[in-house]
Amino acid sequence: MEIPFYKMQGAANDFIVINNMELKLSGDQLVSLTKQVCQKHFSIGSDALMALDFPQNDGDFRMRFYNADGTEAEMCGNGVRCIARYAYETGICNEQMTVETQAGNVYCWRLSKRQYKVQMNEPSVETFDMNFPESNLTLDYVELGNPGVPHLVVHYPELKATSLANITSLAEKMRSWSALDKGANVNFYAVDKNGVVILRTFERGVEDFTLACGTGAVSTAYVLKKRRIIQTDPVTLQVLGGRLEVTENNQRFYLIGDTNIVIKGNICDEDLVI
Repeated sequence: MEIPFYKMQGAANDFIVINNMELKLSGDQLVSLTKQVCQKHFSIGSDALMALDFPQNDGDFRMRFYNADGTEAEMCGNGVRCIARYAYETGICNEQMTVETQAGNVYCWRLSKRQYKVQMNEPSVETFDMNFPESNLTLDYVELGNPGVPHLVVHYPELKATSLANITSLAEKMRSWSALDKGANVNFYAVDKNGVVILRTFERGVEDFTLACGTGAVSTAYVLKKRRIIQTDPVTLQVLGGRLEVTENNQRFYLIGDTNIVIKGNICDEDLVI
């Protein structure tokens, strides 16, 4: 079986994108496919697989998002930008579209050939000044959407000069903190002298630091605005994969960033079993 796909990335957060309106794979088949094709070295390799599927309500299409380990996530900011471009490039949608996600409808706009803007789900849960038992760091918790994508936002002043290896153990403990029912993505941040946010995100499902996380960028920007640490707009965030912008309008947050189509082709993996 050959499966048509795009390989895309947004701020180096990379995805395999397929059209499940044509393939009609079941949920179990999508999980199996994800676990196999997201493996680096053995197959294509990516952070996640996204399946564009029939809408269930009033959206233009439904985004089904699977982390590399096969777990289905509520939403992904960088991912929805990429799948929006996929939908436009393949003639499924026009330049403005409504994407159904597990966290609610997301609205997307094509700004240019590569740049897309996404209206992110609004925060549904927030808890500030949480006390993590194994450090004296300040932890804030935000969920975007309902059900929400869980994020811890952690101020780490020496982040720019700190090796990720030195904070991986801490990130793993925070990610699985027993106080959080769903666990959480963990966003370490610092603000440089120019007001640019340095951001490093440890993502659940990937179980490692990734090069970018869109919902993490928005959650962090939300916390910084709420705490009045940054009041300029847009908020510029420097992630490992590049730069993202988060802008606010009437208490709604928008993620802006580039997309990149890396490969168009067919999955011909001879070891693939779904």
